[in-house]
Amino acid sequence: MPDLPSLPFDDDKLHEECGIFGMNGMPEAANFVALGLHALQHRGQEAGGIVSYAPESGFNQVRRFGYVRDNFTKASLMESLPGELAIGHVRYSTSGAKGQTAIRDVQPLFAELAMGGVAIAHNGNLTNAAALRKELIQHGSIFQSSSDSECIVHLMARSFQANIPERLKDALRRVEGAFSIVAMTRTKLIGARDAHGVRPLMLGQLNGAYVLASETCALDIIGAEFIREIEPGEMVVISGDRISSSFPFAPKPSKFCIFEHVYFSRPDSILGGRSVYETRRRIGEELAKEAPIDADYVCPVPDSGTPAAIGYAQQSGIPYAMGIIRNQYMGRTFIEPTEQIRNMGVRLKLNVNRALIKGKRVILVDDSVVRGTTTVKIREMFKDAGAAEVHFRIASPPTMWPCYYGVDTPERDKLLASSMTPKQMRKHLNVDSLEFISLDGMYRAVSDGQPRNNAQPQYCDACFSGEYPVPPSDQITAQKVPPSQPTLQFTESEPS
Repeated sequence: MPDLPSLPFDDDKLHEECGIFGMNGMPEAANFVALGLHALQHRGQEAGGIVSYAPESGFNQVRRFGYVRDNFTKASLMESLPGELAIGHVRYSTSGAKGQTAIRDVQPLFAELAMGGVAIAHNGNLTNAAALRKELIQHGSIFQSSSDSECIVHLMARSFQANIPERLKDALRRVEGAFSIVAMTRTKLIGARDAHGVRPLMLGQLNGAYVLASETCALDIIGAEFIREIEPGEMVVISGDRISSSFPFAPKPSKFCIFEHVYFSRPDSILGGRSVYETRRRIGEELAKEAPIDADYVCPVPDSGTPAAIGYAQQSGIPYAMGIIRNQYMGRTFIEPTEQIRNMGVRLKLNVNRALIKGKRVILVDDSVVRGTTTVKIREMFKDAGAAEVHFRIASPPTMWPCYYGVDTPERDKLLASSMTPKQMRKHLNVDSLEFISLDGMYRAVSDGQPRNNAQPQYCDACFSGEYPVPPSDQITAQKVPPSQPTLQFTESEPS
């Protein structure tokens, strides 16, 4: 499949990291993995892969570009993935070769080690991968992909531990950054999270078979029971109906990504015992308290702004309305975007409900502003439709800093909020008003009314605050932070 340039709507959103899913102890496990990956498609739309194991045929793997529904629903393909043990991955590249399509980068990664085969799927990003890669190559490792995750495989191969789970522990002690991992051997399913627990990982069970997944919505699709979240710094090893747990990494403060609550996770998932939908609705309530304005309608920017818009409308008493209709059938590669098509921009995906909007004062609720290009297009669409006033309310603070933990964000100078105040942004975007929820307001919505603990923030909020819980070693070494920009900040949990 050729690489097609994305449309402006795609470019102006933070892209989800990856989604992972694994199952042990169920006949035709790969079919369940495919369903789980389908539920996690929002976390990565570029490519997907599944590895399975059956005693008769050994390890089997399939990696494909595109959506799960277009690949892993074909009977002939799924029959090539037999066995009761399988793991899978959906991908949006956050490391590796940007703008290039390489099947070798599609996960799960598979390798034959001295004690047998191992497959690994990784959600997150390793902040010292470049340094590790250089060291490993100097010592004779031959890399097959541009993925940071491959460093883990090579570290395992060089470990002197007696079995694969212990070698994985050994390898993960060398890496920095964020990781939620599912891995498999011939007999075991393994799950692990970094000590800060930046990315999610859930444990479930279906008819005695254990399941690991990025989100609870992936358990729901196969009818599995949610048991619990894998804890930060925990590794679980599942063999048959037995599960063992250990904490092989030095304990550190929990720094779960707060943007999982705001945007990345599906609204029907549960994170930290909280409904993602309810959290986003409460963000809208807080936003209405902090930034009220008189208007005729509150409208969401579909689909991620919908729960917050509902909360804003409920708190403000202003009617909620569907001012924008989303074309559910507009795929990323609908047609190759010629310049004429690209100029249509957001209109390929979104259309204003003209009969409703004409002559009205409208509050548009969106999850974030990244480059601002989509905001401009939507404002133009509403003005063209005859809206009297267009006000934007944003359900997250200004995004000022890149994420180095598994989210594809632009470089800092491409983030609108890094060079403009909210007042300057309002003028630049030419909207009637623009307000963001405060950090404290977002924390109150996510943390049962508790504001941010500035001495030790409860979540990773580096994209808003610049306080990175783990120093992005590769970026510092490469001097990717221009001298004209503020120095990177780090929380007290890690030395700077």
